[in-house]
Amino acid sequence: MDLFSRSWTALRAAVAELGDEDFVRPSGCAGWLVRDLVCHLVIDAQDVLITLVTPVDEEPTRDAVTYWAVSRTPPTGEDPLDALIVRLAAAYREPGLLKFHLDDVGSAAGRAAGLVDRGLRVGTQDQVLTAGDYLDAYVLEWTLHHLDLIAHLPDAAEPPAEGLARTRAMVEKIAGIAFPASFSDRDALLIGTGRRAATAAERAELGASAAELPLFLG
Repeated sequence: MDLFSRSWTALRAAVAELGDEDFVRPSGCAGWLVRDLVCHLVIDAQDVLITLVTPVDEEPTRDAVTYWAVSRTPPTGEDPLDALIVRLAAAYREPGLLKFHLDDVGSAAGRAAGLVDRGLRVGTQDQVLTAGDYLDAYVLEWTLHHLDLIAHLPDAAEPPAEGLARTRAMVEKIAGIAFPASFSDRDALLIGTGRRAATAAERAELGASAAELPLFLG
């Protein structure tokens, strides 16, 4: 849970440091501006709040790794929720309002995560997880979206190193491969999740594992 908190705090701090002009820059999510990504983070924070107060009696059906739906096809942007987020983000007009909403809802989500019993079973997306596994899964979400946020902001702060390492380990489990030790955690995640293409040298290092990548997680 502490890693959840550190990852989420770092991501929210990175958003708070953005200038108004940064909100109309492209993000690392194809087809989304930074403002669209920040709006998505508001929705994510709402999901965390809803899930943590939705206890269930059933046995867990997923853990932090199997929580993720995996596709080999990149998103097209035609998903209705994706389209809604773009329209909603544009409706904020002033970046300060979007910052305020994320800080307001995001702070509440962080507090809820700090108070919840990790063994509590919660329901989300027709699946059951322990609260601990659910929050662990979100370390991956926060870390990847932190990379997306700063994709075209070279002076922005990176995600916490321990979050990058944990997310790399999770992606390796999801993919069933191990990235070469020469790959930084950041590069492993960008290549593994299709956020950038591997170079010829990197593909050679990946060997047969290159055929298993990239993975698109949702």
